[in-house]
Amino acid sequence: MLALRLARGARPAVQLRRFLVAVASAGTGFLLLCALGFAMGHSHDSSGAVIRLAWCLAPLAATVQFAVAVARTDPATRPRPGLFAIGLGPGRLMLLAAISTAVSCALGSLVALLCVLHLRGDLSGLPFDGGAAELLAGNQPLPLAATITLLALVPIAASLASALSLRPRGGRQSGARTTYGTGTQTGITEANGSALSNAHSDDPGPPVHPYPAPTPTPTGLPWGVAVLAAGLAVETYASRGGPASGPDLPGSLAGGSAGVLMGWALTTLGLAMAGPALTHLSGRLLQAVRPGTLRLLAGRILMEEAGRIGRPLGVVCAVASGAYAMAALYTDARPEIGPLTVLGVLLVAGCAVGTLLTAAVEARQDRTDTTTALLGLGAPATLLRGAAALRAGALLAVLGPLTWAIAGLAAVPLTD
Repeated sequence: MLALRLARGARPAVQLRRFLVAVASAGTGFLLLCALGFAMGHSHDSSGAVIRLAWCLAPLAATVQFAVAVARTDPATRPRPGLFAIGLGPGRLMLLAAISTAVSCALGSLVALLCVLHLRGDLSGLPFDGGAAELLAGNQPLPLAATITLLALVPIAASLASALSLRPRGGRQSGARTTYGTGTQTGITEANGSALSNAHSDDPGPPVHPYPAPTPTPTGLPWGVAVLAAGLAVETYASRGGPASGPDLPGSLAGGSAGVLMGWALTTLGLAMAGPALTHLSGRLLQAVRPGTLRLLAGRILMEEAGRIGRPLGVVCAVASGAYAMAALYTDARPEIGPLTVLGVLLVAGCAVGTLLTAAVEARQDRTDTTTALLGLGAPATLLRGAAALRAGALLAVLGPLTWAIAGLAAVPLTD
């Protein structure tokens, strides 16, 4: 009941993000049930059924990632004095976030089930009743256990991932926020207060500096490059093998082999692993060669946010490179892509972009105190807007050519 009350009292932007999670869950559940319908109608083609089910892992992973990002930005999951007073600490807030995520995803799975039943012809009285009965094996009853298992994948995976992401830590338990090395009034005041306290004590303790500790450099770049190279190698090998080397992908996708999908998955994982380090590098480049106030502020914020927005940014780069490779492959030929493939591609791309935007919202929420302190010190609002534009430009300058190069390398074996 408390989770329901917190959900009802949320702002429209929060409700919109939860609605988008339910929509993504509905799309993924629909694809899973369509794979089940294909398996029921083509019992002789077991390999094709397995490939279609494996192809749904990409939308499933994208949906879970988006649901976790939305759960992290939910105001109900943030520690507040009023909630602490009634016994809702970080552990119970984590549980509330997992429940809210599971409810949103379960509603989407229910919508997916209703759509499949309607298209199979089990529900009547609506347009397109039974329009896909042959595709979804409308002449056979849906197996109850398999249907429940597939529809429960998204709610269970999303709720568990949200709970792991929001598990109590030192920073979230104390509700402390960083100041991005800008020397705000809050940090200076706390430092001065600590210094005064130490002056009246016998043990002066370590020297107090008004600036927070620098953010450590992400260390995932070497591993990310290695996984990325492995993905390109797997894709090249699978493309040279031809369609006979493995079962075809749904919708006549590029390459015609499941190895291509595996290569794209490794490429996405490699970019996600390297994303934080590349974002951190972009922040360092902004501060190179005698930076002014604007570049220094933009670079420090970008370095601080590297761990939060780096991975979603890497996934977006992987999706963009995949789209470019497919566009290059189908330059002279019209692709024969079915509606389910289009739905899967839209889900992956939409969830990737939504996760990045949601991570940016979370980063903006976490630096609210810093922004307020800067404005209180007399910093003009144009400085903050200029820093945001400079951060976006730096990321585009660093990751844009990299994405284009990876897309070109991925398209070469497919076009050959």
